[in-house]
Amino acid sequence: MPLLTVKNLRTQFSTDRGLVRAVDGVSFLLEEGEVMGLVGESGSGKSITAMSIMRLIKEPPGKITADEITFDGVDLLSLSPAQLRSYRARHISMIFQDPMRSLNPVLTVGRQLTETLRRHLGMSAHSARRRAVELLEMVGIPRAEKRLDEFPHQFSGGMRQRVMIAIALSCNPRLLIADEATTALDVTIQAQIIDLVRRLRAELGTAVIWISHDLGLVAGLCDKVSVMYAGRIVESGPVREVFYRPAHGYTLGLMNCTPRIDAVGQRLRPIDGMPPNLAEPITLCPFLPRCERALDICHEAKPHLQSVGSRHVASCHADLTNYWRKDKIV
Repeated sequence: MPLLTVKNLRTQFSTDRGLVRAVDGVSFLLEEGEVMGLVGESGSGKSITAMSIMRLIKEPPGKITADEITFDGVDLLSLSPAQLRSYRARHISMIFQDPMRSLNPVLTVGRQLTETLRRHLGMSAHSARRRAVELLEMVGIPRAEKRLDEFPHQFSGGMRQRVMIAIALSCNPRLLIADEATTALDVTIQAQIIDLVRRLRAELGTAVIWISHDLGLVAGLCDKVSVMYAGRIVESGPVREVFYRPAHGYTLGLMNCTPRIDAVGQRLRPIDGMPPNLAEPITLCPFLPRCERALDICHEAKPHLQSVGSRHVASCHADLTNYWRKDKIV
């Protein structure tokens, strides 16, 4: 049985512009110890998908519906708010994109770390503080014992992000959702965090949903990847298969505007146009106005996810086989 099952997840927001369909029918499975990348440009629905799974969307104005969201057989949609709070800390944890808004500015970093450990793991004050020091050292914060008594504003943006990562890892969750977790960090600390995630997976079997704009990072870390556009997963499969043989025009566009070590001298090709307005109904492929590979049928019928390889699916009418080569995209 998969660790996490998401079927037909939809998240909508009531706004002055109308009903915004931020997530529109997302489905995927995540196995124990598996690392899944979630990629796509800003506004594609990646963060809202993660927050919907965690049930962190305020209702109203938001509304979350799904055929199924189960974690290790537990229906997350049926849990009470109190049960959810406990479940999030002990079993599912999330690293948020903006650490300054996630940390309490009037509490010390040590208080925020030890509170989690004492409440959910039942540690004594002394044991919790000792564990908090270990966690800060683990994510690369020097003089951890002293820095426990400092407030979030005394930390740089990158160090605040490391504190958030330490809090997320404090209870050894079975599922870690990382939303742009290394964006604010320099490359040295980024490498340390990636190694830490790999170690968690190897030692504890932690599953990870890694949300990122960095396709190279996703390619090196993840087992599989789902590509999101306009609130939908338009392509999904093993990371090597998707990145080396993309079957959707949007994935191909992302690869063409990403620097590649094997494409020295080639100009990057940006994706022209703008994403669709999610407050308006989308009856055809949402990427159609921007797609360079559109066919006549694309203007007539909406594509659905279909198999294009081993565990590889895409919602695209165009056959991109002619644009593949064995070792690189052309």
